[in-house]
Amino acid sequence: MESRQITVIQAAAILVSTIIGVGVLALPLFAVQAADSGAPLVTMLGVLLAVIGLVLVTLLGMRFPNHTFIQYSELIIGKSVARVGSVLIIIFFSVLTSLTAREFGEVVVTSVLKSTPVEVTVIVMLLLAAISTRNNIITFAYIHTFYFPLLLVPVLLIAALSLKNAEVINLLPVWGTDPKKMLKGMLTIAALFQGTFVLTAVIPAMKKPSKAMKASLWGILIAGGLYVIIVAAAVSVFGSEEIKQLLWPTLELAKATSLPANILERLDAAFLAVWVTAVFTTLFSSYYLTIYFISNLFRLREHKQFSYFLLPFVFVTAMLPQNIVQMYEIIEGVGRIGLYMTIGYPTLLLFISILRKKRGNPVAQQTVDPNR
Repeated sequence: MESRQITVIQAAAILVSTIIGVGVLALPLFAVQAADSGAPLVTMLGVLLAVIGLVLVTLLGMRFPNHTFIQYSELIIGKSVARVGSVLIIIFFSVLTSLTAREFGEVVVTSVLKSTPVEVTVIVMLLLAAISTRNNIITFAYIHTFYFPLLLVPVLLIAALSLKNAEVINLLPVWGTDPKKMLKGMLTIAALFQGTFVLTAVIPAMKKPSKAMKASLWGILIAGGLYVIIVAAAVSVFGSEEIKQLLWPTLELAKATSLPANILERLDAAFLAVWVTAVFTTLFSSYYLTIYFISNLFRLREHKQFSYFLLPFVFVTAMLPQNIVQMYEIIEGVGRIGLYMTIGYPTLLLFISILRKKRGNPVAQQTVDPNR
């Protein structure tokens, strides 16, 4: 038994380091394909949709501060129906884990380790995540909090330094050239924030679950603000038409950026080092959430036994896409379907819990098992 230990700052750090991950490299491309010069606007709209989704998930979690998502979904709609939804959530996050690992592998073998098979880079990252997920949720929070400043500061620095090459005219017109595509782009951007669902596992271990909303808003606004800045910087430096020719515009932005007095003429090597850390924290969260939910589903006290058990399935799924193009098509499709799982399903549960007046017990000064 362990007392509630996760603070508001730690919860916010978990959200930020989970959101900032592998998708940051292709983010400007997704936004530009949807809205051309209106990419920063479509990114803001995507962030807004993600904020709404996270607020609803947080409100649901705060109604049941002593239970995880798997547990309170059964309280709200009954075991048989809830377990179907829980299995779909678990499958979704296992697929999300595999796609994150595959995208990481593709970037590494394309940009750095050109002679290394993609399978090697994928399995190494998955092994690292599997080993790390054997810790409890308190250690999980500490790991995210440790990496939080290492992710935030360098990315902000690169975005700020790149603005010296910016051309404001590249951001005009603000609405873009085809507003009809913006809805699809908005959904694609919002899908990059689906890792925030990890909060459903964090709330039961927070010192003050009543402050979960504060952590949610701080976390998603910091990460969302950073995404908007990156997209605005990339579009203003390269222009929307050039970005359409780039696979990973954020990496190209780092290449085009240098420190004052040319201390470092290119920042892409430093950026990739930070990016690897960002991928690990994102993969860590989705992998942890998957095995944590499986242990919840089977009412087990420990989730450790699933760390290595799940590894072969995730690895095989990661290797299914035949190439980068097919991989990104699958990522976009899975991401949009996932919005039903991570926003639509919790919203439905929240409304049913309100109608049925279902609510968990308030938090007293008690101890809870965070691995429950």
